[in-house]
Amino acid sequence: MLTLWGRRNSFNVQKTLWLLDEIGLDYRHVPAGGGFGRLGELRDRGLNPHGRVPVLEDDGLPVWESHAILRYLAARYGAGAFWPDDPAERARIDGWMDWAQTALQPAFLNGVFWGFYRTPEEQRDWPAINASVARCAELFGLMDEALASAPFLAGDRLTLADVAAGAALFRYYELEIDRPRLPHVEAWRDRLYERPAYRANVMLPFDELRGRLDF
Repeated sequence: MLTLWGRRNSFNVQKTLWLLDEIGLDYRHVPAGGGFGRLGELRDRGLNPHGRVPVLEDDGLPVWESHAILRYLAARYGAGAFWPDDPAERARIDGWMDWAQTALQPAFLNGVFWGFYRTPEEQRDWPAINASVARCAELFGLMDEALASAPFLAGDRLTLADVAAGAALFRYYELEIDRPRLPHVEAWRDRLYERPAYRANVMLPFDELRGRLDF
């Protein structure tokens, strides 16, 4: 039995839950992190030396870091559908995955979601927030160009590229921030919104995180 540790309102946990359901795997979910605590247990049990979620357990094997978990699940259980065996195809997908983690996630999750939504209004750094909003517009604009010629980031079907980057779409479009008109990104968003696994694991209310830096 697969076990996934993490809280459902965590952005990185949502990615892994989404892929688990896309593949159709049976798993046990253990709420951890935030108000659930148990992060010390992850260290004590040797599941993650950093004591962070998500963590996947597979028959005694711990896998930590969300994109490592995505690659592991796709390679072991995805039958090549989400992360093909061909190195050239993998390289294209990996490029988007690393870009999502090193460019998009810092700008959106750290700069906008934390800086704007999760920071109490009186503590917000508006110059930094505005700069992050503008940076997100640039980054989503790059995706819009890529999506002009294909329905998904790496081609004609959903891959780990879409899971890594697309997990941000719901919150990005729910926040009260300025956004450019991006028809190809919006069409991609609508395609993801139609997927049951996306709706079940990413399109979740996050009101409890508003103005909360301690959760």
